[in-house]
Amino acid sequence: MTAHAPPSSTTTRTANGQGLVEVDRNGLEVLDRADCLRLLGRATLGRIGITAGALPMVLPVNFRLVGERILLRTTAGTKLDAATRGAIVAFEADDFEPMSHAGWSVVVTGEASEVTDPADLAELATANIPRWAPSKDDRIVAIDTAIVSGRRIVPGLQQEGDL
Repeated sequence: MTAHAPPSSTTTRTANGQGLVEVDRNGLEVLDRADCLRLLGRATLGRIGITAGALPMVLPVNFRLVGERILLRTTAGTKLDAATRGAIVAFEADDFEPMSHAGWSVVVTGEASEVTDPADLAELATANIPRWAPSKDDRIVAIDTAIVSGRRIVPGLQQEGDL
């Protein structure tokens, strides 16, 4: 007998019978790109995964989604500054409501690069990109959102076969 891996996703119906959503094998709703970007647009705190000294590191960052770029500030000379110069990074933001056991997580993998174009910097001056630390000596880093995925925990989500 050959063992088969469980399907990567199935179709489910919401608990109130309204609509179908894709669910992964862990029972989490699979979010499409538009939903992922919409959720990122509402968040301001995330985590960036970088490599520093050949070791992985995850750092909390304030950010803003502008268009389809994740923008954050960093100070010259920091580990984040050094690690984001043209590097491929992982970025994650999430939100969770413990009382209802509901929440979401979005992960982005993309190139991080400093924004240096004067016209782009002038346009971003009004984007209100938050700072993690109070330093004014900073630069803006943009993370490309070419690869984005997301999951949502939805209470009451039922498999079609469970109805």
